[in-house]
Amino acid sequence: MIRAFDALTLPLLRRLDPEDAHRLAIGGLRLLPPGKPRASDPKLAVRAFGLNFPNPVGMAAGFDKNAEAPDALLRLGFGFVEIGSVTPKPQDGNPRPRLFRLEQDSGVINRMGFNNDGAEAVLRRLATRARHGGIVGVNVGANKDSVDRTADYVRLIELFAPVASYFTVNVSSPNTPGLRNLQQAAALDDLLARVIDARERVRKNAGDSPLLLKIAPDLTLQELDDVVHIARSRRVDGMIVANTTLARPETLRDQAKAKEQGGLSGRPLLRLSTRMVAETYVRAEGAFPLIGVGGIDSGGAALMKIRAGATLIQLYSSLIYKGLGLVEDIKADLVSTLRRTSRESLSEIVGADAATITAEPWPD
Repeated sequence: MIRAFDALTLPLLRRLDPEDAHRLAIGGLRLLPPGKPRASDPKLAVRAFGLNFPNPVGMAAGFDKNAEAPDALLRLGFGFVEIGSVTPKPQDGNPRPRLFRLEQDSGVINRMGFNNDGAEAVLRRLATRARHGGIVGVNVGANKDSVDRTADYVRLIELFAPVASYFTVNVSSPNTPGLRNLQQAAALDDLLARVIDARERVRKNAGDSPLLLKIAPDLTLQELDDVVHIARSRRVDGMIVANTTLARPETLRDQAKAKEQGGLSGRPLLRLSTRMVAETYVRAEGAFPLIGVGGIDSGGAALMKIRAGATLIQLYSSLIYKGLGLVEDIKADLVSTLRRTSRESLSEIVGADAATITAEPWPD
């Protein structure tokens, strides 16, 4: 059914404005009938951050910003879904056009600017679906006009703790001016201290809420040293590596679109984001698991990310070009790899290539 759906819808969606196509896709998912997801192969089960994932393939933040279709995505085979980014107040984001397909490169540039319905509306939706189960993380951000961005994160932790399977503290979007400055050592240390304190305050009533930090792929290695050191010292539960990049590889073929401002994702991000996964993995030294994001459009790319150090992976941009069938393709390839190599679980190969990758020349 998913194959037929992809064959019917992908050509149509690709003819539409990218943001209109995205809204149509969300609308279509909301119309899917209820039901239970097909069980994943037991070999794909992953335990991370104290949570049991049926498989390691997640929907990245940015697709379902407003928690309109997390259960539909889980039914379609994702092992987990991350909604958001959510900000305390509703926000329109940057002016359109703000989403661009780089068709020749299987890439995407966006400068959305944390457009979302705001915390109250998203919280209502998550509260309504809470009894359905499944792992749904909440990616939290700050309003563009906030006078205290750290306070925004604290407020969101307090609000969403009862309904979030986990939190992602997003300080790495390039589309909110000054947001990435929160990755600098002193600011990041203060931010993590305050959000972890907020989580502990609500733990008694809301239960455990693993807290992850999402970073940019554009950090220098010295900056990454600082970030990982602070994440370890503050005992975050994990990191997501990485967000979109401001870099523009010379290999991009769609040079006209490449000039658009915003973060680049999709296949052009694969090598850089994978290198950053490996660099983060060797610095974390097993203190916490990683989620690898960026350029995953095949089972081979997923395996590369896992062998670089990712315990879980997330997709988004590649679905624009390959459709929802990609989720099952990746899971099938991972199972095939485990069987072919006589391994029982993916945990046996997490980080297997990290040392080798970090010794290679830096990706262009």
